[in-house]
Amino acid sequence: MSTESKPQPVTVSFFAASASYLLWGLFPLFWRLLAAVDATELIAHRVVWSLLFLLGVASAQKRLSELGRACRERQNLCVHALSGALLTVNWLVYVWGVNNNHVIECSLGYFLVPLINVALGRWLLHERLRKAQLAAIVIAAIGVALMVWRVGRFPWIALTLAVTFGFYGLLRKRSNLGPLLGLTLETLLLVPLAAGYLLWRFAHGSGALGHVDAATTWIILSSGVVTAVPLLLFAKGARGLRLITLGLLQYLAPTCQFLLGWLLYNETVGEARAGAFLLIWVGLAIYSIDAVLASCPAR
Repeated sequence: MSTESKPQPVTVSFFAASASYLLWGLFPLFWRLLAAVDATELIAHRVVWSLLFLLGVASAQKRLSELGRACRERQNLCVHALSGALLTVNWLVYVWGVNNNHVIECSLGYFLVPLINVALGRWLLHERLRKAQLAAIVIAAIGVALMVWRVGRFPWIALTLAVTFGFYGLLRKRSNLGPLLGLTLETLLLVPLAAGYLLWRFAHGSGALGHVDAATTWIILSSGVVTAVPLLLFAKGARGLRLITLGLLQYLAPTCQFLLGWLLYNETVGEARAGAFLLIWVGLAIYSIDAVLASCPAR
């Protein structure tokens, strides 16, 4: 039996998944430490150092041979090249948003992810929507429209984060690989571009390494571990929890981000944005209650 398929206690799964979402929710604190570094360079560092960490984990679990076999299958390469590209865009927009005082809008993006998933299921996978699901999508869409109308700015950060992560999840569902090998493969496929970009910046004297203090250097080098650990915790938690439980836990991350943006970084919520968020939260509440009811066995 593979490491990724062993059963585990529900309490372990619950705490692992909860920890992953809380860490994701606290990520603005980490990326703000690197606000002076170009966002594209930060993501390139994340890819390179994540791969080293993930290969170490795969080696410790004696799964490098599985990774080698996965690399020889065309379907795996195509699916994970695309999923890796989507995840990179997602992280790039997220880091840029956090470091340019858009933490609250980033949180909005991840609040929208469940509803984007439902919409993708309906219009791409032709799944049937329950009335409550359709109502949740419509109410959330009205909330976004209200934000565009009243705030006067298209929430491109939030929608980019929601759409890229939604399509990323859709692609990962089509993958034959488990969480660890899938993440390792998509990171491996991105490394040539990321490493090439870092070498180019270093050669032109514009890279951060060698031009920042020792503390910042160590924070940059830790980006791979910091971003890979929550993904592995999530993978561990997802194996032992029902999807409905995961669906409810996922609100921990954007809630933490919203509170950080509002209370710590003093980002303006405002009446118009508050009204838009309220509509989106109503949509999420309808979605969540409907999901809980649908998961209960019929009597």
